[in-house]
Amino acid sequence: MTTLTLISKPDCHLCDVAREIVDTVVADLPGDIEVEIAEKSILDDPSLFEQWWEKIPVVLIDDRLHAHWRVSADRLRAALTEETPTEESA
Repeated sequence: MTTLTLISKPDCHLCDVAREIVDTVVADLPGDIEVEIAEKSILDDPSLFEQWWEKIPVVLIDDRLHAHWRVSADRLRAALTEETPTEESA
């Protein structure tokens, strides 16, 4: 199972957009791909705040940085299905 972590904060427009993209992409994945979504707020964890405050929203896949600021649905889908996105979708 893949773990996708969204690091965000309340009242963050880009975080809301990233959350919608994550939810949509994960919902549309093939049934044999399991993704657990966790969301963490930088306001609840001083170490997350120190590390990520300038870059939220941040998406980690299995604790590795996938994206920050803006999340591409095509790129996220490719990462979760282990495909290489084409230039048009990147």
